[in-house]
This record gives sequence, structure tokens and C-alpha cells, in this order.
Amino acid sequence: MTEFLQDLWAFLRVRKKLWLLPIIIILALLGGIVVATQQSSLATFIYTLF
Repeated sequence: MTEFLQDLWAFLRVRKKLWLLPIIIILALLGGIVVATQQSSLATFIYTLF
């Protein structure tokens, strides 16, 4: 996993695509929320936020 992140960071830095980093972070956070809502114990807390 860390090798993937290092390669991704090197790609973004060399290709001058650092503007993609916030998009990648937001998509990862949204994906984490989707995974967290699949677990029944966390779902009740997340549903109250929305």
C-alpha cells in the first residue's frame, strides 16, 4: 500500500498534477463513508449526520 502511495505521489509531482490530490482525497473519504455505513454499529451514527 505504501509503495502505491509513493508511486502516486511521484506521478502527481512529476507530471504537475497536484491539483488532482484533493479530488483523490475526497473520493477516498466518500468511499470510506460508504464502507462504514455497511457496518450496522456505525450506520446509526452516520445516518443521524445526514
